[in-house]
Amino acid sequence: MNIVSKPKIVKDYENLTIEIHEQLRLSFPYGFDKYLITFKNKDNKFVSALPFETEDRYYLIRMTRSEAVNIILEDDAYDDDGHLKDDVKGELEEKYENEIDLSDV
Repeated sequence: MNIVSKPKIVKDYENLTIEIHEQLRLSFPYGFDKYLITFKNKDNKFVSALPFETEDRYYLIRMTRSEAVNIILEDDAYDDDGHLKDDVKGELEEKYENEIDLSDV
């Protein structure tokens, strides 16, 4: 998909919908911290974020590396090793089977 033609949304993780949280779990079953990028915001300050693309939007989800790790540690959908639990993965795959292309993950 062409990112240029999609609206780019910059948001904090806490302000995302439950549906986006669930899709993030599927797209990043082993956590977020390895996928963070850095960019300059409108104030010309460096910000780290998780890039995430849906069918109609391109998200930059603001979070620090420590926040990315803590989100996974505190999420009951992930096991003690930081991996998405199989039963959760199965339920989410069924729910979003037509919405997420997991071939690149």
